[in-house]
Amino acid sequence: MTPHINANPGDFAETVIMPGDPLRAQYIAETYLTDAKRVCDTRNMFGFTGYYRGKPLSLMAHGMGIPSVSIYAHELINEFGVKKLIRIGTCGAVDSTVDMSNVIVATGAGTSSSANRDRFGGYDFAAVPDFDLLRRCWTVSQHRQLPAQFGNTFTNDLLYDKPEGMLPALKKMNILAVEMETSALYTIAAQYRAKALSLLTACVNSITGEEPSAEQLQKTLDNMFELALETAIFSD
Repeated sequence: MTPHINANPGDFAETVIMPGDPLRAQYIAETYLTDAKRVCDTRNMFGFTGYYRGKPLSLMAHGMGIPSVSIYAHELINEFGVKKLIRIGTCGAVDSTVDMSNVIVATGAGTSSSANRDRFGGYDFAAVPDFDLLRRCWTVSQHRQLPAQFGNTFTNDLLYDKPEGMLPALKKMNILAVEMETSALYTIAAQYRAKALSLLTACVNSITGEEPSAEQLQKTLDNMFELALETAIFSD
């Protein structure tokens, strides 16, 4: 048990899927897992463990922003023995090539936050996913024909009132999407020798303000859930 996760040793599987929203964690547990049980609920941040296609799997909400995801990723790895973390969340599309019906798979994550520099001696850390998880995700997306777009992303501390020059800079560098957690997740996983991957669904185009219909958004979210779950259990 930690200050933020009131679970017991052994309550989490070695692979944890991490949505930001605790109710989304509950929905996935109830919809996709068998024999799922809630293993923690401190601050209403829910964690669940059950089985997906007969293999043990956990879900743990991580909240919003770098400080929140940093706490939960750190404690899962260091206190509960978690080896693989797969984030599933929403983002704002930036690049004009982004099809908002695609799941966005973050092959890297720049950031405006100083948190990674604080961890890396004041230098810029290249926050990237575990290659094996990334490879498995690509293979699953091809085999199951789940529309996915792989590319670089950007983690920002601010949801509203972004700096004036930020979005033009992201477009210039072919950044697919902006969100609030991925760079921290990748960096913490690297620091503690765990594996991490981030899957995203665009709920808005940050340049034009365009939003997908409710039906399209739900379909892409469902595809993201399936891609994350199948990647979690995939083996060659």
